[in-house]
Amino acid sequence: MIHVTVYRSNNQITAFELSGHADSGPYGYDLVCAGVSAVSFGAVNAVLELCEIDLDIEQGSEGGYLHVALPDTLDNTSKEKMQLLFEGMIISLKTIASEYSQFITIKCK
Repeated sequence: MIHVTVYRSNNQITAFELSGHADSGPYGYDLVCAGVSAVSFGAVNAVLELCEIDLDIEQGSEGGYLHVALPDTLDNTSKEKMQLLFEGMIISLKTIASEYSQFITIKCK
């Protein structure tokens, strides 16, 4: 199962973590894993390119783990863009979870 944890402070995303494997299909055909990976890495890449922000990114060497910490020292425009892009990511992950709840959980702390 994929576990998504979103960390917030004052209703703002400060970090998020994805861990585990969906195991919803054979290796290379796991649509839930592919969807979660595309959404999460797409959002990270969008923030890196569009906001020109350095994120603190930690990945597992075998896959199945991603931790991203957001910087707290940003101008308001960059912070708003970054928050919007990551909120969009969370909405997309929730959409996946609504159809495949046996393979993905999302919690906020």
